[in-house]
Amino acid sequence: MTTPTTPERVHIFDTTLRDGEQAPGCSMTTPEKLRMAAKLADLGIDIMEAGFPIASTGDFEAVQKVSREIPIKAAALARATALDVERAAKALEGAKVAPRIHVFLATSDVHLKYKLKKTRAQVVDEAAAAVALARKYVGDVEFSAEDGGRTPVDYLIEVSRAVVAAGAGTVNIPDTVGYGVPEEYGALIGQVARALGTSAIVSVHCHNDLGLAVANSLAAIQNGARQVECTINGIGERAGNCSLEEIVMVLKTRADRLPYTTGIKTEQLFPASQLLTEIIGVGVQPNKAIVGANAFAHEAGIHQDGFLKERTTYEIIEPKSVGVPESRLVLGKHSGRHALNARCKDLGLALEKAQLDEVYTRFTALADRQKGITDEEIRRLAASVIQDLSRKIA
Repeated sequence: MTTPTTPERVHIFDTTLRDGEQAPGCSMTTPEKLRMAAKLADLGIDIMEAGFPIASTGDFEAVQKVSREIPIKAAALARATALDVERAAKALEGAKVAPRIHVFLATSDVHLKYKLKKTRAQVVDEAAAAVALARKYVGDVEFSAEDGGRTPVDYLIEVSRAVVAAGAGTVNIPDTVGYGVPEEYGALIGQVARALGTSAIVSVHCHNDLGLAVANSLAAIQNGARQVECTINGIGERAGNCSLEEIVMVLKTRADRLPYTTGIKTEQLFPASQLLTEIIGVGVQPNKAIVGANAFAHEAGIHQDGFLKERTTYEIIEPKSVGVPESRLVLGKHSGRHALNARCKDLGLALEKAQLDEVYTRFTALADRQKGITDEEIRRLAASVIQDLSRKIA
């Protein structure tokens, strides 16, 4: 495991517009891709995979427009065939920033036997030829060994060295099916990184089938990977991809153990997540890290009490640092007097101790019957208690 003594730069390769939109129900029109691409540029990503030009006319047009209109390095995906590479190159003509062609070919035994029906030698030759062709069109070529996570390491190194010799500046070792576990995957990346040395950047693209995409990406970084391929909200094929917001905030929050930096403007994370949700109509689960509705919400009374005394008792990230306006105290059956009193003060209700105690009693009774209590319901409870206690005194 490699641990740098000074912070090292990790490049963020965003594939929301390509792998992300392959998730069922998450496709985007060209205008929608342009809107999302502009927000990704604001976010500060390093490379934007804009699409797969050979897949459709719409994807070709999206890559063309994004690369010409958005001031971020755009990448176009291509299989390791002349037709795909030439189509990608055509889509990238006139790009605002020097673009990248991203060539891929499967390398695992299961893919070679059942999908490609090719020998290892054929795959090496085809991968190198496709990379060499891509280099005739652009100066920046990436090669991905599809299903690299399940490829024998000796063969993976052989393919990687061949494509670097052909002109690839980045070699991506995807965990295409989300099969890896951190120690195993990190060790694999470490062997490839050591074999390539300074001849190319090692990249990773982890899927989340076992819920380990972020953990595997972190293990890869610790073992020499310096590019991470990820998506906003973690969208993508099947269970999705490594979540951009999570990997970035792990590196930022735990810089004491992970001395790596990115160029991401983290205050744009939540706005980017919100925009993607608006565009595709698919939101994130409430408890999603960083950008979920409950990521900075507190309902349990013990948590609320600690939070009101000192935010860091229960929050390790400042909400505004990721673009969330503020934390929320959610009033429900688990809430305590401290939180209820704070909400009453926010609503302009100055309650005496006896009044607060009675409001709390009625509040908990109501909370046992319904999932949440609105500010208007709190106002009505307080008004009723004040009126009832005034009558008793009278």
